[in-house]
Amino acid sequence: MKVIRGTSYQSPHGIPIDLLDRLLIVSTSPYSEKDTKQILPGSPAPPEPPPCCRCEEEDVEMSEDAYTVLTRIGLETSLRYAIQLITAASLVCRKRKGTEVQVDDIKRVYSLFLDESRSTQYMKEYQDAFLFNELKGETMDTS
Repeated sequence: MKVIRGTSYQSPHGIPIDLLDRLLIVSTSPYSEKDTKQILPGSPAPPEPPPCCRCEEEDVEMSEDAYTVLTRIGLETSLRYAIQLITAASLVCRKRKGTEVQVDDIKRVYSLFLDESRSTQYMKEYQDAFLFNELKGETMDTS
């Protein structure tokens, strides 16, 4: 319960009750491995074809091992990040004149494009080398 701004009334999330009554609240939960496997597959597909296949939509052929690695990446990072890797891995596959995305293609694009957590870790590790780091003691003479 939070206080509604500008009043002394309390309501869930600080949202006025009359507005809260008109909202549709949708509860969400993280995707399971089964859900992720239904969204990402290409060829070869799981035993029964899922209703939505991102690899089919992108017209990408993918090996079973690469598909497993991509599913694991989707579970550990985000589904959006894994979907974005599909197209990049397809381009790497075409560059090496392959017909099917392999694990090495997924590894290559995974190393090239950082997800949110690896990017944050990198920025924290090398923050002294970037411009946003505050100057300590010395300032630049601008005259």
